[in-house]
Amino acid sequence: MEATIALRLPRDAASVPLIRQMLDGTLRSLGVEAQIRDDIELMLTEACANVIKHATPSDDYTVSACVRDDLCVIKVIDTGGGFDPDKVIEPGPGAEHGRGLQIMRALADDIRFTNVRENGAMVCLEKKLRFAPGAAGQHLIAR
Repeated sequence: MEATIALRLPRDAASVPLIRQMLDGTLRSLGVEAQIRDDIELMLTEACANVIKHATPSDDYTVSACVRDDLCVIKVIDTGGGFDPDKVIEPGPGAEHGRGLQIMRALADDIRFTNVRENGAMVCLEKKLRFAPGAAGQHLIAR
């Protein structure tokens, strides 16, 4: 089984709920456990928020999410100036902002950052899926 969603979105906070709802609806219909869906929603939100806040001068960004068997792969790609994740300063214990990369690293089973064509960045998040007993997605996994 493979299901893919791909959207080109305006770099605006109003775009985030749209992709979140589309992906959650897909995962919910497959019977993915609620905790896994919540983790994916938070990872996706943080990745999109980073693009919206930091990817100047880009006007839009692309989100693709692919569910392949029991793995969800999300790619968030912007056309901004790119960045080096190793040079991002970790926030202090009392900081109210700047925890997006920490959250994504904590929730993802795998995370990769890539600068794209020297003009933009891609974050690739992977999360292993767990299905509720008897869920549709469980029966569609290639064996």
